[in-house]
Amino acid sequence: MYFETGHGQIAVNVPNLDQLKARVSDHFNARDGFALATINLDHLVKLDRDTAFYGAYASQDLVVADGNPIVWLSKIAGKPVELLPGSELVVPLAEWATDAKCTIALFGSTQEALMDSSEALRQAVPGAQIVCMIAPEFGFDPTGPAAKDALETIEASGASLCFLALGAPKQERFAAYGREIAPSVGFASIGAGLDFLAGAQTRAPLIVRKVAMEWLWRMMGNPKRLAKRYFDCATIMPSQMRAAFRLRQKDAL
Repeated sequence: MYFETGHGQIAVNVPNLDQLKARVSDHFNARDGFALATINLDHLVKLDRDTAFYGAYASQDLVVADGNPIVWLSKIAGKPVELLPGSELVVPLAEWATDAKCTIALFGSTQEALMDSSEALRQAVPGAQIVCMIAPEFGFDPTGPAAKDALETIEASGASLCFLALGAPKQERFAAYGREIAPSVGFASIGAGLDFLAGAQTRAPLIVRKVAMEWLWRMMGNPKRLAKRYFDCATIMPSQMRAAFRLRQKDAL
């Protein structure tokens, strides 16, 4: 399944959790790095506007669907993919890394949240080894000198998996840069995943998520920051739906 942006196509190339486990485990067993992104409508909006973000996304090795609209569009296109939110991948990824005897790094958020999330992760995944935790300073440049220093520190730690909790587009740009500077590390962009794990942020109740209304729950909690974001997301849905219908028709020919 692929999506059209103003700069080119971005494909969801891992359709479900089983395939994600197989591909990530192959990388871990080979001690080969990767970059994992979780695409949603907000990312599609940013991809239209931000050339650097598009370049970073195009270099991701693994892309999964984060958000029900992405799943709905995939079904319209006749190429269904599974919903795999980044915040729900933290524990599975840590389990797969631990099974492969790989160690873990945490990057982003705040030092307090990293300490809390590392403890929560160790409790959720017995045997998980967290060997590096870095909370970057405010205004962090994901491709600047501080990013290079951080990536060299992460690679020197021996970590094979690094969770990135910076938010888009910084985390995807940092991951893309990491593929160059720290090629042995697998970077997983998980947004607020560590904050949810640490309890620094509260996720929507399960019933709200099941009826695909997490976006509304989040917006009600922070309307100033999120109302414009979700409005922009809504405005691109018609064009994305048309593109999905065209993709389905093209395959039917």
